[in-house]
Order: sequence, then structure tokens, then C-alpha cells
Amino acid sequence: QVQLVESGGGLVQPGGSLRLSCAASGSIFSINAMGWYRQAPGKQRELVATITRGGDTNSADSVKGRFTISRDTAKNTVYLQMNSLKPEDTAVYYCKASILFPRRIDYWGQGTQVTVSS
Repeated sequence: QVQLVESGGGLVQPGGSLRLSCAASGSIFSINAMGWYRQAPGKQRELVATITRGGDTNSADSVKGRFTISRDTAKNTVYLQMNSLKPEDTAVYYCKASILFPRRIDYWGQGTQVTVSS
């Protein structure tokens, strides 16, 4: 079992910044990758950025150059630094942890609201 707790969401003006945190606990040594996803009202949940156990990162084209995923292994925490925020970034942001062996299991956090508005 893996537990994920997100924090850092809020209301920010266009062009502003926020940093989201996702603290993992439980069977953390089984985690192969973690990521951030988001879901806007009326839309499907979409990938924002991921980071593997080896430190490889990937991000959606819509956030490249603006968002950065990183981690602090000592704190079992993954971060999403969001700069140059746009109104279209408004969504609930979810953290996900994936275990691949012996079978795939995905764990999700409860989500944190990010609203970009003037």
C-alpha cells in the first residue's frame, strides 16, 4: 500500500507560480514511477509530468518550459514547480504512484485545486 498526500494548490494570477508537493508513505520502495495529472471541469484527466525511480522525467507539451517535476528522495516527496501559469492550467491536480512488479498497481492522491485567475 502507498499513501499519497498532495499540498500546495491555491489561487494564483496569470503569470504566477505555485509549487505542488506530493508526500508518499507506506511501501515506497516498491514505487517505480510517480507523476502529476490534472483534470479540468468537463475534461478527462491528463498527464502533466512524470519521474521514474531512475530520475528520468517526461512532461506534456502544454507545460514544457513552464512546469518542472522533481523529487527529494530523503523526504519521499515529489514536487511540481509551475511557472508562467495560464488560466487553462486551472484544474484539480493529482499525484500518482505506480508499482510495476509483480503486477501494476496505481495509487492516487486526493487531489489539490489549482485556479489561475485574475
